[in-house]
Amino acid sequence: MSRRELAGDEVFEQISPDVGELDEAMIDQMLDEDPDATLTTLATLTAAVDAALREKARAVACRIAIDIARRGPAVRHRVGRLRSRPLTDGGGDLDIDAAVEAIAATGGGLPDIDDLRQIVWERPDTALCLVIDRSGSMRGDALATAALAAAAVACRAPRDHAVLAFAGEVEVLRAMSDPPSSGPNGAEVLIDQVLGLTGHGTTDVAGALIAAGRECERSTAGRRLTVLLSDCRSTEPGDVVTEAATLDELVVIAPAGDDADARVLCDAVGARCVTVAGPSDVVTALDQALSRT
Repeated sequence: MSRRELAGDEVFEQISPDVGELDEAMIDQMLDEDPDATLTTLATLTAAVDAALREKARAVACRIAIDIARRGPAVRHRVGRLRSRPLTDGGGDLDIDAAVEAIAATGGGLPDIDDLRQIVWERPDTALCLVIDRSGSMRGDALATAALAAAAVACRAPRDHAVLAFAGEVEVLRAMSDPPSSGPNGAEVLIDQVLGLTGHGTTDVAGALIAAGRECERSTAGRRLTVLLSDCRSTEPGDVVTEAATLDELVVIAPAGDDADARVLCDAVGARCVTVAGPSDVVTALDQALSRT
């Protein structure tokens, strides 16, 4: 994207007065006046021809995405509980009551190890798997929305989150098994990856949901929520409804005015559908999804 192509964009002309320049003070002012337009322009500038401007735009976009995402609440841990599971799973304390019963069942002999149980403390935290549809145009508001969604997921479930991007194939940007990002701005690497996404190819919604299910299975959280950022118009073979129904919990975040297919899918599997009119809406949409238990 060249400066000539961006000529006439009011936000661009305000925040980038010259080649390679980005006025962060003006960006903060424009964010107060029109956050969606400002975020959309910044996302567009991450693909600028001007290399200096491109790098500055990505750094500022990462900072702003994290700042906005942090305004919402982190996932609150609900009260844990004790749970009995097979001793062979490891990690817990021997369930004495169950052991006595197993010994009694053998007439006082040694029970089979498969009959012994252990007690573990289960914390029903929330795991989040964000699935980003990159099959359409990944510029401007779509890219800004995806970046904000990734930031919100990383801030709300820093220990248990995955981020996938898909078109005809699925790319794992962050796996559920990856260790938590360190440092005050550990989510920046992930957001930078999202800002580097380009739109292309077909739309394999079923394949994306299968991949999301695999990621969620890697988590031991009591609540495992998949957030699909898509209009849900699949162009690849696959039973989208069946795959959606296998997930523990699904929320679809669709563009306002282009949510018909998303609502059909959600109605079919009992999932929730939330629409967003602009990038800044996605953080609120995610918090609404998390607030429902």
